[in-house]
Amino acid sequence: MPALLQLTEANPLSQIVPELAPRPGESVVRKRGASAFFGTDLAPWLAMRRVDTLAVAGCTTSGCVRATVVDALQHNLRTICVTDCVGDRALGPHTANLFDIGQKYADLMSAEALESAWLGLSRATG
Repeated sequence: MPALLQLTEANPLSQIVPELAPRPGESVVRKRGASAFFGTDLAPWLAMRRVDTLAVAGCTTSGCVRATVVDALQHNLRTICVTDCVGDRALGPHTANLFDIGQKYADLMSAEALESAWLGLSRATG
């Protein structure tokens, strides 16, 4: 697919937006396939830090998001697909894949609901 040839690390469209710049100690995963797990050190990085829950956001719902969610489940992670932080080229595949992801592989939550749950958990534990 010709459009994929533009997905290079040097392409301005492939850069991390300033609002999501990694903090010190955060890992940047350089994917070469659909899943953030395939061919990367993400799984051992998460395991070393005893991470048990993963929130997934990105593009496309029917491709990279779905592949990452399925692989996260295979790594025994509780997985949350952040519904208003994923997207696809068209509404049909987006909606169908969110439905399927929610039925089989992950919890579906909006960013606001996830933030509320996280803040509630932080208050309860700390």
